[in-house]
Amino acid sequence: MAPVMMAHLEGMALGEWFGVLIAIVSVSLGAAGLAVTRYLVTGADPVTLAILRWGIGFLCVLPVALLMRAKWPRRGDWLAVGALGIAFYGLFFVLYNIAMAYTTAARASLALSTLPLQTMVVGALLGLEQLTARKTIGVLIAVLGVVAALATGLAAAPAGAWRGELIMTGAVLCMAFYSVWSRPFIQRSSALGFLAVGMGAGAAALIAVGLLTGQIAVLGTFGVPQWIAGIYLGVGAGALAFILWVMALERASPTRVANTMTVNPIVASLVATQLVGEPITLDLIVGLIAVFAGIWIATTESKRA
Repeated sequence: MAPVMMAHLEGMALGEWFGVLIAIVSVSLGAAGLAVTRYLVTGADPVTLAILRWGIGFLCVLPVALLMRAKWPRRGDWLAVGALGIAFYGLFFVLYNIAMAYTTAARASLALSTLPLQTMVVGALLGLEQLTARKTIGVLIAVLGVVAALATGLAAAPAGAWRGELIMTGAVLCMAFYSVWSRPFIQRSSALGFLAVGMGAGAAALIAVGLLTGQIAVLGTFGVPQWIAGIYLGVGAGALAFILWVMALERASPTRVANTMTVNPIVASLVATQLVGEPITLDLIVGLIAVFAGIWIATTESKRA
């Protein structure tokens, strides 16, 4: 990981450098949330877990935004910010939780670590970033490495694990669009203001779905260990992780922030080993090396380029 991170930190302004460090802390908190989700997913449905995460998360973020006198999005931006919040905190995390019901935290985090590459492709599709030959090669190496690692380890994975990894890859595409589209709104308001409105919209949509379907009643069956895990999801992997994430997006480019997702499989694997006894296998390590290599190739253009 060191060559990848050094390649990004070299030549960056102090603000961007600080933004990348903030993103690393955010990703580490979220990666632990992968293992916690894996622990909880056997006793709760994907919508209920998302309600737990973002209901608690919003209750933490809103007072902080008010206390810090955050600058709220412009009136003309509220609809777009709310839609981004519903798409991300709603759609993305429901897909995320569905994926965790099929596969392990380590394998899901490997699929999740393709975020930098998907963000790069999305940026190119939207005309915000040039997709050069070198970047294309890096994307292909990382994607092929992930596919090979997940395929070779499929025999030892839970039944139907490939479904979880495919769903997670689709969910990551939602996060890539969110990372690229969110920056202008953050710049016109503030990180906390943008986060509070988006998270509030996502949490409200999830609670409405939970009430209409009756799935929210599952929370009444939780014991003390489940509530402790759920509170971590809301406070640590929810509010704190995403306050730091949008602060990072405010200071650094979407691609540089997304590159910190390479930390995810390491932290997720270590926590899952302790929490649910998941093994760290050779194929996952090989896949992670391929992701590092692909990101390094894709994001280290020569100065002339």
